[in-house]
Formats: sequence, structure tokens, C-alpha cells
Amino acid sequence: MVTISKIWFKDGRIFMKTGQGEVYSRPLEAFPILLEASEEQRNAYTLNKFKDGVRWECIDEDIHIDSFFTKEEPKNNPVGDIFKRYPQINVSAFAKQIGINKSLLAKYIYGIKTPGPARLKEIRDGIHKLGRELAEVDFV
Repeated sequence: MVTISKIWFKDGRIFMKTGQGEVYSRPLEAFPILLEASEEQRNAYTLNKFKDGVRWECIDEDIHIDSFFTKEEPKNNPVGDIFKRYPQINVSAFAKQIGINKSLLAKYIYGIKTPGPARLKEIRDGIHKLGRELAEVDFV
């Protein structure tokens, strides 16, 4: 069984070293709670009893070892594509607006998770609604 031996942060990324000596990393954008956390909060992690999960009690965040194993970014990710094209969209505010957890939305954006058809429609509808609202802004 693969286990986590160490977690660290550098250059906007989270790194994980396994008990077997392999190193994996992900950009912090994939974990917005960690992205927004202070260095002190990020370093205040504990490993679960199986050493296959990381817990940050002070910021209520958990990451499983599986989140690190995909080495390449997804090629077809419409959610990620829209947020890359429009980086000015605030992920936290948008997630709240459409009623989903910002960590989950970030996982969709980075491609760690793939939204099902219904969730993809929710995200698309939210983007369209935002666009309509912006188009109706009147500067007087």
C-alpha cells in the first residue's frame, strides 16, 4: 500500500512524498482552501492512521493520496478551459453563487474530478447567468 511520508509547499504547488520515495505534486489552485491558507496553516497538517490522507484541522481541509497520482492534466476539460480563459472569475464567489463547495469546483477546474452532465449544466448555466448580468450593467 502506498503511503504519504511528507507534505510540503513550494512555488504555488503542494508536494507529497510517498513512503516508497516517489514525489508527486499539484498546483495549489486545485485546492483553493490551501491556496488561501497561511504558511503556518498549511504546515499544520496531520496524516490519517493509514497514512493515505492528509488533514488540516485548522482550515477543515482533507486530501486523499489519490489526488496526487494523475501526472498529466486533462485534455478535454470545458470547466477548466472557461476559468483559464476568464481568470477574473472568482472561484469561491462563483461556487457560492451556484451552490457548490469551492473545493469541489476547483477539482473540476483542475480536472481532478469530472462533473457529471447535471453538474456540468449547473456550471454552464451559472456562467451564462453571470454573462447576462454583466451585459445588463448600465453605467450612468
